[in-house]
Amino acid sequence: MPDHPLDVLKGAAAIAEFLFGTKRRRREVYYLVERNGLPHFKMGTMICARTSTIMAWIADQESQVGL
Repeated sequence: MPDHPLDVLKGAAAIAEFLFGTKRRRREVYYLVERNGLPHFKMGTMICARTSTIMAWIADQESQVGL
């Protein structure tokens, strides 16, 4: 259910914890947003993302590896 409130990651630290298992890699989130097009949106100045959208983006990245 993509519109569920628990689907939203608020802040680079939350996104980093979801992606890498640690909040300490939040700088890498900023890098992925700028360089690799990590899907995100902003709430004011805070970077946010949906877990479902990130999972779909990862699946798309995986499918492009074989190109």
